[in-house]
Amino acid sequence: MLINDYRTDPPYAALMTRLVELAGKRPFDVIGIQSHMHGGAWTNTRIWEVCERFAKFGVPLHFTETTILSGKRGWEMARKGEPWLSTAEGEKYQAENVERFYTMLFSHPAVAALTWWDFTDRGAWQRAPAGFLRADLSPKPAYESLRHLIKEKWWTRTKVKTNEKGKAHLRAFLGEHQVTVRLETEQKATERLSLQKGASNRVTVTLP
Repeated sequence: MLINDYRTDPPYAALMTRLVELAGKRPFDVIGIQSHMHGGAWTNTRIWEVCERFAKFGVPLHFTETTILSGKRGWEMARKGEPWLSTAEGEKYQAENVERFYTMLFSHPAVAALTWWDFTDRGAWQRAPAGFLRADLSPKPAYESLRHLIKEKWWTRTKVKTNEKGKAHLRAFLGEHQVTVRLETEQKATERLSLQKGASNRVTVTLP
């Protein structure tokens, strides 16, 4: 059960507290947060305050609808019939703030999911230049910024040596991994490992 709204202020958190009191228990499993930033990207202070405000309920936070524009900011364009275009300046702004916003959320232990709204400008909500791709489906700088974070910066690639007992320890990002053990004789074996929060996160690789 997910409770979800665009409200992120203290009165909305108070409503959740009241729901818990009335039910005698927490009646939701996840808190959804909408963050359509048509008027401008949230500051780091606001991002953290929102996360802390709802993390106190002890359930995962899902940012269910997230938007940072790559064109003229504001809500008035949605009411006009004029084209709402992506611009070079706007794309630079979007890329910088996408990287900052995702990094802030990735660093908060309560945040478990983030959904971008929309992936492309083609058919985007309110015709806004909100996508990672332009209307012609070419990638914007924000696409490359996010790809760099997920596929490079937050992607574990490392080598370690085992001790005399054949054991090795390392720090890695949560998620799916492939572990290959190779002897000096070039003999090797590979296993898959799913690193999960709170799990033992151990894998045993047996050489043939």
